[in-house]
Amino acid sequence: MKNLRNVFLLVIEGVFLITSCNTPKYQEAKFNSAIPEYFSETSSDSLSTAKEEWSTVFQNDELRILIDSALQRNYEFNILKQELKVSENEIQAKKGAYLPFVSLFMAGESKKVGRYTSQGANDANTDIMDGKEFPEPLSNLMIKPVFRWELDVFKKLRNAKKAAGLRYLAMAESVNFFKTQLVAEVAGTYYELVSLRAQLKVLNQNINIQNKALKVVELQKQFAQSNLLAIKRFKAEIAKNKSEIFTIKQAIIEAENHLSFLTGQYQLKEIGISTDLSADFAIRSGVPSDLLKFRPDLRRAEYNLLAAHLDLKSARAEFFPSFTINAQAGLEAFNLAYLANIPSSLLYGVGGDMVMPLINRKEIKVNYSNANAFQIQRLYEYEKVILEAYIETANTLNRIENSSKAIEIKEEQVKSLEESIDVANALFKSARADYMEVLLTQRDYLDAKIEWIELRKELIISNIFMYKAIGGGWK
Repeated sequence: MKNLRNVFLLVIEGVFLITSCNTPKYQEAKFNSAIPEYFSETSSDSLSTAKEEWSTVFQNDELRILIDSALQRNYEFNILKQELKVSENEIQAKKGAYLPFVSLFMAGESKKVGRYTSQGANDANTDIMDGKEFPEPLSNLMIKPVFRWELDVFKKLRNAKKAAGLRYLAMAESVNFFKTQLVAEVAGTYYELVSLRAQLKVLNQNINIQNKALKVVELQKQFAQSNLLAIKRFKAEIAKNKSEIFTIKQAIIEAENHLSFLTGQYQLKEIGISTDLSADFAIRSGVPSDLLKFRPDLRRAEYNLLAAHLDLKSARAEFFPSFTINAQAGLEAFNLAYLANIPSSLLYGVGGDMVMPLINRKEIKVNYSNANAFQIQRLYEYEKVILEAYIETANTLNRIENSSKAIEIKEEQVKSLEESIDVANALFKSARADYMEVLLTQRDYLDAKIEWIELRKELIISNIFMYKAIGGGWK
């Protein structure tokens, strides 16, 4: 027995040695890219608006109502939150895998074996009671709890559970990221709608100005100071602007319907959306390293990378043996009356298993290779998301700066053209300017005013998307 035990231990040591020699070494993908200190040479803002809640950034009451409704009723957002619950349940499933399993086993059967078999011959010569043969057919009743526990020596199961926890955190960051996008999209669509209504207002004002000029031209024609061509040109310009009204109205309807979709309702409730494009919020970008703290998609990529590291460790543990403890205890008898006859009906057993892959481990090697490639892929994804976040923020920051400068110049143009309308009308009435100068001045003013509205809208939406780019809106 002693020699047999020594041989057995020697075989075990040899198997462990062979397994450890043939097991691939653990390779961990590491992040090596350096994040710039600032977004640009002119930007050195150390504070970030990302840590502020959306309700403190956006002070417009109408917009707040829309965002709050979207966060409660948006269908995509609610679907994503249910996926988060599924991810949470996965943690519990993985946690249960490395805990002991205890199950209740109950069975009943009745069978007859051939007399000319070893069991049949043995049963024929066995008496349970004096004068009574072994019953035929033979019934068997059993009830027993069964215990099974895989010892997680190499942390395969625990690493899988930790990986599931990290994926849950990644899923939570997906929910946060969608919330950021949802807040930004509702705010952006709202100011798109404000811009369209402002354009409609300017267009109607310009039509009124042109109608007044048309009356002057018609009056001058009566006194032979103008001609039919001037009247036709003014009417054509008015008709052109009136047709633009329907284009803007269609855009307004589509923007309102998009807000309805975002807020999870078939028809947008009556809210007094204004035409005021003077947004009362300003966004501070902070420094690039703040993106790692506040951008949910970066945090999601980081959690997925960490989960991939643990998956690789779990895949490597497949090369090592697994140990399982099995135990059972219960009652077994061929008759229900004997089932409670303890200890005669008592059964129990305990044992242990060790399973180790030795030959044809190709599938395990492939799974390990795939896990290693997958964690490297996750690293590239992480680096890509960081670079995208940096470029997105830097671009938006420069867009805000250039839009602000363009608005200043455009405001000067609008002011000059607005004053030139009065001058042109006065000169036209005194016959010192022709009707084409009046028409062109009005047209230039309308175009400049519409362009100013567009620039104001772009500046506001750029600030909104800056808030999203730096990771704000999800708290």
